[in-house]
Amino acid sequence: MSIVACYKIVPDEQDIAINPDRTLNFSRATLKIGDYDLNAVEAGAQLAASTDTQLVSLTAGGPEVKDSKIKKSILSRGPAENVAICDPVLATAEADVISKILAAAIRTMDEVNLVLCGEGSADLYEQQVGIQLGERLGWPAINAVSSLEVEGDRARLRRTLGNEVQVLEVTLPAVVSVVADMNEPRIPSMKDILGAGKKPSKTLTPDEVGITDLDGCLEIVSTLAPEQKERACEILEGDDTDTITSFVARIREME
Repeated sequence: MSIVACYKIVPDEQDIAINPDRTLNFSRATLKIGDYDLNAVEAGAQLAASTDTQLVSLTAGGPEVKDSKIKKSILSRGPAENVAICDPVLATAEADVISKILAAAIRTMDEVNLVLCGEGSADLYEQQVGIQLGERLGWPAINAVSSLEVEGDRARLRRTLGNEVQVLEVTLPAVVSVVADMNEPRIPSMKDILGAGKKPSKTLTPDEVGITDLDGCLEIVSTLAPEQKERACEILEGDDTDTITSFVARIREME
């Protein structure tokens, strides 16, 4: 059995600046693996170690998927191999296109029984790729998973829905999207980082996984930050009757 952990490369949100015209400035933003995807990679690494299987990391995007630092970063976190599907138009592709590309890539791999995704991408957070990926593969797709155990050809899943905890058993293969509090992603050691450089990593085109039609990719016209508004701050000090009455009156004015 092989496990595939999907991830997305995104700009570090801490380095994104807002220009006076509300456009976003990415000039100082470094690339990184999406925070939520790291939980999927960690879940896959733990499962691979406990079940003696191979973990493969998989991504699709523009030229950023060729970044050597990103390759080392992902491979140092447990995967035995990295696969990237690269095409310039995939840099702005929507979930429908990305799920189609990922599904095609997974079909070219041998004996994949489990695909892991983060709960959403760190930039758009649409929470659609995992569900659509399961549909395209014809496999069960379960989201919001906080615990995962695999035994043979079955997986036991736990997820929290409101005040209820749901326990499910599914027959593999399946696509599972995990939540952020499922685990604590590992911090690679120097040994892990050095070892990552020796692991295989291949970059493929959509044609090489059987996809010749990329219709549906988006053209971004503009991305603007919300308008900044000055926030009023009125402080009423005291616990006397007049102050409390004034406080209640101010609250009612805002209703």
